[in-house]
Amino acid sequence: MRPFRKACVLRVSGYTAFMMDEAQFRKESDRALESLKQAMIRAEEAGGFEVEEKNGVLNVLFDDSDDRFVFSPNAPVRQIWISAHSTSFKLEWNDLSQTFTLPRTGEDLRVLTQRLLQEQLHDTSISLA
Repeated sequence: MRPFRKACVLRVSGYTAFMMDEAQFRKESDRALESLKQAMIRAEEAGGFEVEEKNGVLNVLFDDSDDRFVFSPNAPVRQIWISAHSTSFKLEWNDLSQTFTLPRTGEDLRVLTQRLLQEQLHDTSISLA
């Protein structure tokens, strides 16, 4: 017998969206953050930054400043939060694209992170592809 998996459907402003359960969120956020970490490790040699992971939270430290970016999963609200440029970016799961995206711009986690790194370092050649 298969275990019952609880999930809910939200109805907001006339739109219906699937809200994943906590186990699925943890699986998807872990996968997304690990993939992002690997892309940043490949880019950090030429990028002027270093990425560190501790307890599932990614920290990006910059060579020439005390600034840092912090990437953390927030299970209760099923979002990945990024703290960067004195701003909090809250990415939500997009079931259609199967990625965490910033609702305001439609940028996925990797695209948003690449843009933030380019802005911080004033270097448009930084790529997380």
